[in-house]
Amino acid sequence: MASDIIPQIRETVRQLCEGFPGSYWRDKDRERAYPTEFVNALTEAGLLSSLIPEEYGGAGLPLIVASAILEEIHANGCNGAACHAQMYTMGTLLRHGSEEQRRKYLPGIASGELRLQAFGVTEPTAGTDTTSISTIAVRDGDDYVVNGQKVWTSRAEHSDLMLLLARTTAKDKVAKRSDGISVFIVDMREVLGKGMTIRPIRTMINHSTTEVFFDNMRIPASSLIGEEGKGFRYILTGMNAERILIASECLGDAEWFIRTASNYARERTVFGRPIGQNQGVQFPIARAYAQMRAAKLMVEEACRLYDAGEACGAEANMSKMRASEASWAAGEACLQTHGGFGFAEEYDVERKFRETRLYQIAPISTNLILSFIAEHELDLPRSY
Repeated sequence: MASDIIPQIRETVRQLCEGFPGSYWRDKDRERAYPTEFVNALTEAGLLSSLIPEEYGGAGLPLIVASAILEEIHANGCNGAACHAQMYTMGTLLRHGSEEQRRKYLPGIASGELRLQAFGVTEPTAGTDTTSISTIAVRDGDDYVVNGQKVWTSRAEHSDLMLLLARTTAKDKVAKRSDGISVFIVDMREVLGKGMTIRPIRTMINHSTTEVFFDNMRIPASSLIGEEGKGFRYILTGMNAERILIASECLGDAEWFIRTASNYARERTVFGRPIGQNQGVQFPIARAYAQMRAAKLMVEEACRLYDAGEACGAEANMSKMRASEASWAAGEACLQTHGGFGFAEEYDVERKFRETRLYQIAPISTNLILSFIAEHELDLPRSY
């Protein structure tokens, strides 16, 4: 059972993270550099291939184990954002790709020889309205010709493969707006500089995110995953896994903030007493702890449903919302507890504070989650 191996997995992650202290992450953050050494260590430990079935070289473990891995990474001061997509992006290929595609790519992804970390979905004009994407792929003989643009495509510079969502039928020619969208697996090594251009976007966090441009990019017709026009529904289950795993990272961040704040509050003495003796310091940390524990229960329930093959859209979204809010509350409490020292780079609080703020916006904003809950759980009229 998965529950039997989770403590061992957590200990493995803890030991691995000891080799990547705060100074390592501060250097990467300062230089806006990719944490190659950390990603390689996770790969060599077999942690990034946990969700890939054994027949393709992975561990064949359930989502709750992957959740524990990412939670533990973040709880130990590290950051899984550099490679978390290696875990869940391949799900679309695994569930909807042909056996030939799975055999071609999954073993290399499992071993780390291939990186599938780029997910080309969001566009500047469409935002979270994925059905309004305008990137198009037109069949031309044995190829598709792709034109368009993606934005916030993280890790594109550090990935060999990309899952690309593009319209193969114009929006005004389909019955449902989610129809006519197809998903492709693109070998970026073959098209970079030959129809594909990547432009880094510098942001407040070191997230290796980019814009990607397609200018008559030719990819073989065999790049199509599943049936043409059904790509939108193919990526939905993968998005549930993404939300649950991002929520797990937020849990880890919250645990790090709470532990760090509590330790500092016990040790920091002002006016002849530890500041943690004051309720004004205690209460925000205690409240953040309660929020984190509640969010953890939701994440565990979402994992249970996902691993059982049951519908979990609401739970996945609520997990991500509650966990991201818990991590932000914990970060706020930690920063306030440290006072001015919280802004000092050497304490790592300000870095983690910036990093965890992202998750109320990406991979889906809190407002969209609330709209989803209102429509699908409360039967209120659709607002968008």
